[in-house]
Amino acid sequence: MKMAIQQLQKHRKDGMPIDETVQLDSVKKRNSDIREISPMHVTGHCTIGSQQITCNIHLEGMLILPCARTWEDVEFPINVDSVEIFSWSEKDKGSKDDNVHFVEAETIDLKPVLEELILLEIPIQVFKDDADEAVIKGGENWSYSTDEQVEAEKEEAPKKPDPRLADLAKYFDQSDE
Repeated sequence: MKMAIQQLQKHRKDGMPIDETVQLDSVKKRNSDIREISPMHVTGHCTIGSQQITCNIHLEGMLILPCARTWEDVEFPINVDSVEIFSWSEKDKGSKDDNVHFVEAETIDLKPVLEELILLEIPIQVFKDDADEAVIKGGENWSYSTDEQVEAEKEEAPKKPDPRLADLAKYFDQSDE
């Protein structure tokens, strides 16, 4: 999604509507948790000034992420609203404002901004709806138990005296002599 600054000047009076579908596969390279990304539908409206453009952007799509518990695919919807400002003014060049993107060339590229918006929406963990009910089987040298299962096993196990105190138990068994 590239826009030439010269072409944007035509829309200075009424602004420019945005309604495009963009494939952002390069996001998968930046975050290895993303297994698939659907084409993203970008809508919005851009207001053009003499030295900057302000875009109200709405981004919709779907990501496939791994479940943190079962490692199965989970669909995660992306639905983001954002206001992005692009400036080509020399006075904004040294600005540290994170909300303003400085444009150095004659074109504005929305793709990197859209990628950042998607990356910011990805949660640390995603769980599948039935992940709590999933049976996790053990492997060759390991097993999986819930806290409840461990507590039940402790209660069912026969009580064994502490071996350090075994001699003390013998002391009380002796008859009084």
